[in-house]
Amino acid sequence: MKKESTSRPGSWLEPLGLIGLQSIEAPLLAALLTEQPLLLIGPHGTAKSLLLSRVASALGLTFRHYNASLLNFDDLVGFPVPTADRTLEYLKTPAAIWGAGAVIFDEISRCRPDIQNKLFPIIHERKVQGLDIDGLRYRWAAMNPPTVGADEGDYAGSEPLDRALADRFAFVVQMPAWAEFSPAEKRAVIRSQTRTFGPQDAARLADSLALARAFLKAVEQDCADATADYVFALMPLLSQANIELSPRRANLLYQAVLAVHASVLALQPGGAFADSALLALRSCLPQRAEGLPVAEVKLLAAHREAIRAVSLSPQDPLRAILATAEPLERFKLAVRATRLPKGEFSRVIADALAQMPTGAREAAIVHLFETGAVGRLNAAVASQIGEQYRDIATPAEFSETLHASQGRYQAWGKLKDLLARLDPADPRAHLQANALASLFAKKELQTPEEAERAFHAFSQTDTLVRCP
Repeated sequence: MKKESTSRPGSWLEPLGLIGLQSIEAPLLAALLTEQPLLLIGPHGTAKSLLLSRVASALGLTFRHYNASLLNFDDLVGFPVPTADRTLEYLKTPAAIWGAGAVIFDEISRCRPDIQNKLFPIIHERKVQGLDIDGLRYRWAAMNPPTVGADEGDYAGSEPLDRALADRFAFVVQMPAWAEFSPAEKRAVIRSQTRTFGPQDAARLADSLALARAFLKAVEQDCADATADYVFALMPLLSQANIELSPRRANLLYQAVLAVHASVLALQPGGAFADSALLALRSCLPQRAEGLPVAEVKLLAAHREAIRAVSLSPQDPLRAILATAEPLERFKLAVRATRLPKGEFSRVIADALAQMPTGAREAAIVHLFETGAVGRLNAAVASQIGEQYRDIATPAEFSETLHASQGRYQAWGKLKDLLARLDPADPRAHLQANALASLFAKKELQTPEEAERAFHAFSQTDTLVRCP
């Protein structure tokens, strides 16, 4: 029988007995390269603790491994004792953090809030009680997927990390699932036995790290501007997809893209920048530690748009449009950018309208027709918008029996009160009335609150789109 091989040229994890982790090999190397905090998230049995311990050993580091769910502060710093000058110093124990080159906080999502707060300065700035932890280079942690809401999920007790703490981990890496392993990798894991690794195995990591460090210098020279442009374009695109990142995260992502690309080149010569950027993005989202879902489709779409923005000239109006998070502002910029190609204009307009609230969307459609910008749309988008405009331009005719106990009855009463405020002599008032009546007929306005929001959204948007 032919023996299947799992060995890959360039891999530094497999010589350490860590199989099936090639998808995260470059981000892990980047975390070692930058010495930025790293958090691993995955189900039990996915080798999180084993990975961190073996990497620390392979690097020849003195490290401390703490189970954060059982951790007390004295375990970290030792026991305080008074000195002759009436100050306190810590009586160091073998388990204390002093003198460690790396620290691993396992089960950090099960850590008590008071202890979690004390871990914050260690992870963020290598300090404890305001004192520098000399020699500490690496801060690593591991956790199970957090449980959110009423659904206990598979890991009751694994709580979402505090947002501020999660944002201090530059790399938040999802461990590969068993289903992602190849048949050869699954067999290798099944047959694996506890073993030690030799100097030649550890040397593979040292060589990869040295090569990545050399590549990083070149990448910082050649790709710094493109990386900054990528992150600049990416931030509003992620915001549009409800993936909010802090300014700190933008800086961490910039550093991560450069480091991941250097690591990719060290492991796989010829790796594409766009692929490295996506890998870094997937490995840097703090939402995973907070238990917040990240839609892969939206993430990929934002990445592709940001990569495309990098290739645009600074004078291209599409670059400014892509860098604008607010949908109404993107809509106005696109309408004014008369030289945008039809395909680009159609895509921007369709995306912006889809993100506008009810009422605002209808006012924006009116503006497209009044300015003639609808003629710049491709046939598919123009046809769809044309159907919506028809409902706005002509009085709605519908019949529905409503009972006083129904929410729609109250919504209709509220809508009539709102429409009574409009000036019958104003042609725009007729458009607004038609739009709101059509929305009610299509059951998009079900409550008085929805009716009022749509009314004001139409009025405000109609004013804003006509402002110079």
